[in-house]
Amino acid sequence: MDPLTTVLIDARNVLRSKWPNIPEEELVELARRWADERGHNAVIVFDGSVGVEAPDVVGTGSESADDWLTREAGRLAKAGKPFWLVTSDRELRERAGSSAERVIGGGAFAQALTED
Repeated sequence: MDPLTTVLIDARNVLRSKWPNIPEEELVELARRWADERGHNAVIVFDGSVGVEAPDVVGTGSESADDWLTREAGRLAKAGKPFWLVTSDRELRERAGSSAERVIGGGAFAQALTED
């Protein structure tokens, strides 16, 4: 059986890519549904604190989401585990996206989540 692809999601980048902004809880619900339908493992990462507590939701506290995502991307790459990165942030794409199997823009991802 193929390993699940982990999809690292820069949550604030995605929710702010649509107006009105996607509420945090709605983004988490939509991202989970999207990942489940495709057989992926979503990790939804927020800068600072977040009002949703769950194993697949990360609030980075005093660390930036970019730093957390970069570290996690490096860990996954080193372990040989497939991952995708969801962000429109160019610097984050450079820092964390080089080993990603796929990089998806925040706006494109938000649109895919809300099309149904």
